[in-house]
Amino acid sequence: MAVALLLYVVAEVAAVWAVSSAIGFFPTIGLLLAGAFLGSALARRQGAKAAKAFVETARSGKSAHAEVTDGMLIALGGLLILLPGFVSDVAGLLFLLPPSRSLIRRSWLRRLERRAPMMNPQHPQHPQQAGPGQPRVIVVDSEIVEDDRSSRPTQQPRPIIDPQ
Repeated sequence: MAVALLLYVVAEVAAVWAVSSAIGFFPTIGLLLAGAFLGSALARRQGAKAAKAFVETARSGKSAHAEVTDGMLIALGGLLILLPGFVSDVAGLLFLLPPSRSLIRRSWLRRLERRAPMMNPQHPQHPQQAGPGQPRVIVVDSEIVEDDRSSRPTQQPRPIIDPQ
């Protein structure tokens, strides 16, 4: 993880250096600021669309996992856009634009299904795969605590001490 972070920082510095060498220092700063403002506006618009899609899907009673995943990817894209640098801006745009976001979502969900096969509803041990004759077993870890306040002796009221 530390190596990936170091490579990212080196790539950002190299990209800013290259752009600054090509167009100058102040235009590079302007380009970085313009990217942050335009990217945040795009993230806000895409986030509102994702929230609307989530509400519509939830109201219809369907599973909203794609909409929730889109919302998370949009939030990550917005965060990457706000980080200074051109590499993070390009990565953030990939998360914000719907065609690339759907590709990222599908590959991410495939990776999750490989890592956690029980999450897949088609997996034989998934809770939804219990047959009609098989009751679903729900195990609740709990502890019984008896209320023994009624068996305690009542305490005598404390005397009031007058400071005079």
